[in-house]
Amino acid sequence: MRHKVDGRKFDMPTAQRMAMLRNITTDVLRHGSVTTTEARAKEARRFVDRMITLGKRGTLHARRQALAFVYDPKVVKRLFDEIAPQYASRPGGYTRVRKLGPRRGDAAAMAELELV
Repeated sequence: MRHKVDGRKFDMPTAQRMAMLRNITTDVLRHGSVTTTEARAKEARRFVDRMITLGKRGTLHARRQALAFVYDPKVVKRLFDEIAPQYASRPGGYTRVRKLGPRRGDAAAMAELELV
C-alpha cells in the first residue's frame, strides 16, 4: 500500500526525473502550456505552482530559488515580471490539466498542462 507516499517515480532515477520535471516546468512558463502524459502533467503542476508562488514573493531570495530550479534565466525574468503579477490576487491554482485522450502510438493518457 502507498499510504502517505507523495509523488510519482516514473520508473526513472531521481536526477533524470527531476530534470524531466524541470524541463516541463520551464516549458510551461515559457510557452504557457505543454502537452505530455497525464501523470507527468499532474506531477509537474506542483512545481509550476511553486515557481509562480516564488514569483509572487518577488524577493531576491525567491528569484535565486527560481533560478536554481528553472533552466533558462530569461524564463525566470518573464516569470517575475509578467506571469506572477497576473496572479497577484489569486491564492493558488495557477495551472489547469486538460485531458486530451489516448496517444496514438501506445494509448497513453495525454493531457495539456496550461496556465489558467
